[in-house]
Amino acid sequence: MALIIREAVPADAATILRFIRELAIYEKAEHEVAATLETVTSSIFGEGSVTRALICESDGEPIGMAVWFFSYSTWQARNGLYLEDLYVTPDARGLGAGKALLKKLAQIALDNECGRFEWSVLDWNEPAIRVYEAIGAEPMSEWIRYRLSGETLEAFANT
Repeated sequence: MALIIREAVPADAATILRFIRELAIYEKAEHEVAATLETVTSSIFGEGSVTRALICESDGEPIGMAVWFFSYSTWQARNGLYLEDLYVTPDARGLGAGKALLKKLAQIALDNECGRFEWSVLDWNEPAIRVYEAIGAEPMSEWIRYRLSGETLEAFANT
C-alpha cells in the first residue's frame, strides 16, 4: 500500500466536500457546515482563490485531504503556511496518511520560504494532538484565537 499525495484538482471538489462533512461530524459540528459543491469548487479552484488543497490516495482511492493557504507574519516579514483542515477517513487512520500530508505541507512551506507552518486543533482531539507532538509541533498556549462570523460579523461591519 503506497500513499500518494497530490494537489487537488476541480474534479476533487465532491471528495473534498465529503471529507469536510465527515470532519464536521467527527468534530460534532455537522450543523455548522454551509459548504456546497459549488462553494467548494469556487473557493478552492476559482479565479483569485488563495486556498489550496492536497489529496492523499491509497491504491487510487482518496483517503484524506489537507486544505491550506499562505498567511503572513509581520514580525518575520515572510509568508507562513496555515493548515485550515486535515482529515483522514476513519478506515485509513494509522496508515501514516496524516503524517504524510503534514510532511508534504512542511515541504511546501520550505519551498516557498515560509517562516512558519501553523494550524489549530480542538483541545479534546487527543489522537491529533499526539500526532502533532510526535512530529515536534508545539502548542501556542499564550495565544487565544478570536472569531467574528455570521450575524455578529455583519453587524460589526455595518456599524
